[in-house]
Amino acid sequence: MENALTFIADHHVAFVFGILVFFGLMEALFGYLSDSRRNKDDVFVEVISTLFLLFITKPIVFFLSFEGTKLLFPTGEGVWTGLPFWAGLIIFLLVDDFLQYWYHRSSHEYKWLWKHHRPHHTATEMGLLVSYRESIYFFMMMPNIWWLGIFTYFGGGIPVAVGLVLKQIVIISSHSLARWDVFFYKRPALKPVIQIVERIFITPAFHHGHHAVSKIDAVGNPNGNFGNMFSIWDQLFGSATFTHAFPAEYGIPNDPQDPWQAHIFYPVVTSEKPGSELSKDFIFEKTTKTEPAILTLKEGDYLYCTCGYSRSQPFCDGSHHGTKFQPIRFSIKKEREYKLCRCKMCKKGPFCDDSHLKIENGKV
Repeated sequence: MENALTFIADHHVAFVFGILVFFGLMEALFGYLSDSRRNKDDVFVEVISTLFLLFITKPIVFFLSFEGTKLLFPTGEGVWTGLPFWAGLIIFLLVDDFLQYWYHRSSHEYKWLWKHHRPHHTATEMGLLVSYRESIYFFMMMPNIWWLGIFTYFGGGIPVAVGLVLKQIVIISSHSLARWDVFFYKRPALKPVIQIVERIFITPAFHHGHHAVSKIDAVGNPNGNFGNMFSIWDQLFGSATFTHAFPAEYGIPNDPQDPWQAHIFYPVVTSEKPGSELSKDFIFEKTTKTEPAILTLKEGDYLYCTCGYSRSQPFCDGSHHGTKFQPIRFSIKKEREYKLCRCKMCKKGPFCDDSHLKIENGKV
């Protein structure tokens, strides 16, 4: 057992590449790539960001965190060596995933960080290399990568290496087009099994929902399902949605199709696309109005803007990405005229309750 763990630790990079190859073959053999919509920029972003992470960012951050920990705790090297392997593995994975959950969640709630995570969500279809589709600076700031060097310094090298292999299996499979969990969803006798699994680990359906364009179809949850290996954090902190279904559309609304250089190297390289968040001239400003919007709405589902930044007021256009706001999904059962709030003060949002009159009368 010890020899096997040591072998995995010594060859963990090769194992990660093996996982990528395995799911790549799955996607190819089952025809998932035959109607791919990926363009040249998609390929460049995914390949370059993946190679940059594995061979540049992670080694540099690991070295800095290891040596930095040594400076802070010069007598602490190897103090956890006597820790049982399984205890070390559990501690490493739980701390690692907890850190990544909050970093990931923050990247959706703070605009400056969202711009570095945004390339991950511009993919209009899932696939194994979407796993590492990020700005290079996003990985440099990722706290759980710094955790690798810290835990290794204190004597957890083998749990770290084995844990990385196990984690990549979950992360890559949850991004892959090979939706292995569908096999369980379609069989009533096996559905209880997947319901237990998904309450612990991230499944394709759970994470694909996070990559949806919006939550208009009641399947997508782009402002939730933040977990990377474990779904327990989403459940604990109220961001989990389990639907056992897959979104109809992936990506971000009104994507200006920025060049790959801007995706990877922003803000050193910016976009020249009009309206792009990655452009030099982009202005993030409120678009609210005091008076309500009086519109005739047809029967159907809508997303109401709560952030006040949408350029399609009173409806959501995805501008809330990078804020703590989430749109409100509402349904119209009968076609008629409705008065929708644009001041964002209404307690009955999306429908106007005349709260704007308080603004007009100077009472707010």
